[in-house]
Amino acid sequence: MMPAHETYDVIVVGAGAGGMTAAAVAAAEGLRVLVIEKTAFVGGTTAWSGGMVWIPANGKMKEVGLSDSITDAVQYLSSTVPEPTNAGLRAAFLARGPEAVAYLEAKTEVRLQPVKVYPDYYPERLGATSGGRVLEPVAFDGTRLGRAFARLRPPLPEFTLFGGMMVNRLDIPHLRRIGKSLRSTLRAARLVSEYALQRLRSPRGATLHLGNALAARLYASLLARQVEVLFSVDVGDLSMQGDRVTGITIRHGSRDRLITARRGVVLATGGFSHDAILRKRFFPAAAGLVSATNSAGTGDGIRLAIASGGTLNRDATSPAYWVPASLFRRADGSRGVFPHTVTDRAKPGVIAVNGAGRRFVNEALSYHEFVLAMLRDGNGEPERPFYLICDRPFLWSYGLGRIKPFTRRVGQYVASGELVEAADIAQLAAKIGIKPAVLAATIAAYNDGAKDGRDPEFGRGSTIYQRHLGDAAHKPNPCVAPILCAPFFAMRIYPADLGTAIGTTVDTQARVLREDGTPIAGLYACGNDMGSIMNGNYPGPGITLGPALTFGYIAGRHLAEGAAIAPSTAKAAV
Repeated sequence: MMPAHETYDVIVVGAGAGGMTAAAVAAAEGLRVLVIEKTAFVGGTTAWSGGMVWIPANGKMKEVGLSDSITDAVQYLSSTVPEPTNAGLRAAFLARGPEAVAYLEAKTEVRLQPVKVYPDYYPERLGATSGGRVLEPVAFDGTRLGRAFARLRPPLPEFTLFGGMMVNRLDIPHLRRIGKSLRSTLRAARLVSEYALQRLRSPRGATLHLGNALAARLYASLLARQVEVLFSVDVGDLSMQGDRVTGITIRHGSRDRLITARRGVVLATGGFSHDAILRKRFFPAAAGLVSATNSAGTGDGIRLAIASGGTLNRDATSPAYWVPASLFRRADGSRGVFPHTVTDRAKPGVIAVNGAGRRFVNEALSYHEFVLAMLRDGNGEPERPFYLICDRPFLWSYGLGRIKPFTRRVGQYVASGELVEAADIAQLAAKIGIKPAVLAATIAAYNDGAKDGRDPEFGRGSTIYQRHLGDAAHKPNPCVAPILCAPFFAMRIYPADLGTAIGTTVDTQARVLREDGTPIAGLYACGNDMGSIMNGNYPGPGITLGPALTFGYIAGRHLAEGAAIAPSTAKAAV
């Protein structure tokens, strides 16, 4: 499919959260917008994510009786993001984030709601909150997209039930109490019944939650404003008139086609998580090549920016945001990457050990901190093994990786090598290449404190964030229980990224900057194509999507307020 016009006001490259936000805002301001997407779907990695959006002092907090202030947020970020780099961008984010939320709710189909209890990742720091800064998308009916529903990237199948049913955050505890609570059992029955009816009309469940709901709402915003989206199209390069970006060249068959952007181009292609050259250049060797992001993030936007005179913001404490992940093969032969974010690590009755059979981290820390500990322990070795260790009661109650709770037969996972099973700890250690005496001593030391709900070695369960991720029904410590009952299990985990932190240098209007600090007229970046304002630190849930939506909004508004290139200039560019 080719674009309907040769000239647009705005061209957005990439249909993830940041790109679709910029496009939706520009279109809401009356501009003609074209979105170029290299894959067959909108949504990017956002469609697979939890959809959390971190916006301090947002106006939605008052709805649930919570208060926050920019002063508190500044204080919190001063300790969790201590570097002076990007201080101006963080200030812009704090000032305009609430504005972006209010605008999107008023003028697009985006609807967000505050998560009343979801602590910042370092709740002991001054200025932290126990909830409300995190917003989540309101559930969305995918059938509202009509035939375009097929263009929304499906969620990861491992995060659905019955081949396509999405479950929101609040339904998970009810599903775990099926048969134990009448209320929970009835709620689960209603969810399954609704899903069964949806499958009569749709190839998957139409009640969308989490990041899939956010991507769907942004896509609905584009459709409602007649934003044209081109799928499966590669961008060749940016066209320039003097020192201004005036359009893009797209590849169509054996020839290139130039499309003019009267006001500007927004780069939002998802960073470089899947570019081996850039990973080798910026990532630590111990990080390896595993990524939990969409495979389309190969650095396209960054290369376009650099070719046009832009620069990279390399001043990051970490080049990426991290998550421990397990690997497996799906039935269709594709490789699966399961991000161990919040479903298992902090629950009572599991520990993480390194290749020597020793614990190396508080398992209930944020996924980013967990992997930083893996990278430190790995000491630069890309193949350094790490494992999660648990027993049968844990696997039954909480699952492990993509293995869901209450799974009766785990033979297929054992046969594939994804899960290692053994009758005792010594046998388990031998199967994963660890000295049996060392692993036995590690588990014995852990169990000695765990029987009383303690973790003397790492203090697991010591903060409200850690306890929030545990099992509130388990006493006295929701994060700690002994590992006692055979059979025992191990699952190998790898350091994986959730997105890159290194990206193009931009100003507070999201304009790409040259080496001398001047903006390139007509060129903007947001999402992971923009250097992270958090400098590779991870203060709380949603600190990638919060800035993505905010700076997508900022770019869209700035483009709407700017002047278009003169018709004669546009003609010359073509």
